[in-house]
Amino acid sequence: MSEVLETPSDRLLAAVRQLLTDKGVVSREEISERIQATDAATPAQGARMVAKAWVDPAFRARMLADGAKAAEELGIPMRGMPPLGVLEDTAEEHNLVVCTLCSCYPRAVLGYPPFWFKSAAYRARAVRDPRGLLREFGTELPQAVKLRVVDSTADYRWMVLPLRPAGTEGWSEEQLAAVVREGDMIGVTFPKVS
Repeated sequence: MSEVLETPSDRLLAAVRQLLTDKGVVSREEISERIQATDAATPAQGARMVAKAWVDPAFRARMLADGAKAAEELGIPMRGMPPLGVLEDTAEEHNLVVCTLCSCYPRAVLGYPPFWFKSAAYRARAVRDPRGLLREFGTELPQAVKLRVVDSTADYRWMVLPLRPAGTEGWSEEQLAAVVREGDMIGVTFPKVS
């Protein structure tokens, strides 16, 4: 017979879930649905949003006004998640997202954060030397381009709407989504066309 060892974190999580269901805040089904939605989330969902924004100006405007509502339009569940802000890159300004305190990340649209996003080194360098950090990712910004570093928090999550790559005119949303990577939506890289 195998013994299941629970960690203190496992016991605490189980107690919080039980308390939430006992108090009628959420049902066990709602907790299960949220876990499934979070586990199913991947950067491909954010890439779909970016591709649609590139080809549909009305969607782009809605996405910039309220990222969570735009995500819901595409069937990405956002209920219970912090608000989602979307930062638009332009030829004059580039955005970089960091969480300086921990690893606040728009999981509903990008999935679990990459290991480096949570590291103390990334968090410190993003604030102290963002251009140097970008160079380590192979991203070179012209000096004339303003670099804005935005802090994702427990109360408000951010993602980047990167510039559409040249040479993609006439491409379908599916083709465009295929060139958008997770780093592009954090701001450490640019979408590239092979």
